[in-house]
Amino acid sequence: MELIFYDSEGKPVSYTEDFEHIYLFSGEPVAYFNNDSIYSFSGGHLGGFKNGWARDNNGQCVFFTENATGGPLKPMKMMKPMKSLKQMRPMKRMKEMQPMKPMDSLSWSELSGEQFFKQNGGN
Repeated sequence: MELIFYDSEGKPVSYTEDFEHIYLFSGEPVAYFNNDSIYSFSGGHLGGFKNGWARDNNGQCVFFTENATGGPLKPMKMMKPMKSLKQMRPMKRMKEMQPMKPMDSLSWSELSGEQFFKQNGGN
């Protein structure tokens, strides 16, 4: 079973098949889950995941999944692209401390999908 992450325009940006590691459709491994947090492989805390929503560190929505509840109005989902062969995952570096959880916002983040994964020293 896979979980696809759609951005504020309904574009499928990334996915997970093991509910632990997140990949771009290009096959690049970009992040992983640790409890309800999302981390880059370099250890940066990218945001949180709850109720089908990936949120930035300000509590604003970056991605939604098929069964996301709450949050801002979801756009119509676009067709997912073909997946490229998965690249080898980098080693997970020491995680930075999880910041205080912000209040969940009903607005979309200014971070695009690519920016979300590249913040805080992301891969």
